[in-house]
Amino acid sequence: MRKAPVLPLLALLLALLAAPAAAEVHRSKGQTVYVPAYSHIYHGVKQPTPFYLTVTLSIRNTDPRNSLVLKSVRYYDTDGKMLREYVSQPVLVAPLGTKEFVIMQFDKEGGSGANFLLDWESASPVTDPIVEAVMIGTSSNQGISFLTDGQVIEEKP
Repeated sequence: MRKAPVLPLLALLLALLAAPAAAEVHRSKGQTVYVPAYSHIYHGVKQPTPFYLTVTLSIRNTDPRNSLVLKSVRYYDTDGKMLREYVSQPVLVAPLGTKEFVIMQFDKEGGSGANFLLDWESASPVTDPIVEAVMIGTSSNQGISFLTDGQVIEEKP
């Protein structure tokens, strides 16, 4: 009877140990999320000229079974002054549902450093929502669009 070579078995074992583990999905019962939003950006060669943008804040519930509730959606300007609260009472976002809030293109209040701060909660742990701001603007033949991702700044207990 012939013995199996040790070296190939050892290499296979090392490869299995080095293989990345399946990523664990993060679940939460609530978060505070910061989202950069640009109501305008600057362009120009000799002098900066503002290019105004429409901002769409998109909150997407990625959980296929559980709802989440938006408790607060606040819009701040470049200096950190709160301009608006978009949620006067809790807003339900159904499983796989989306809620959007729009800042119109020529709304100059927020400035180039505008941002949103939102709070959401859920009765049971849900997969983290996708929170993004989509900016788009057109003028003559010029068109610009880009997005920013939300950043969790507080995890609710």
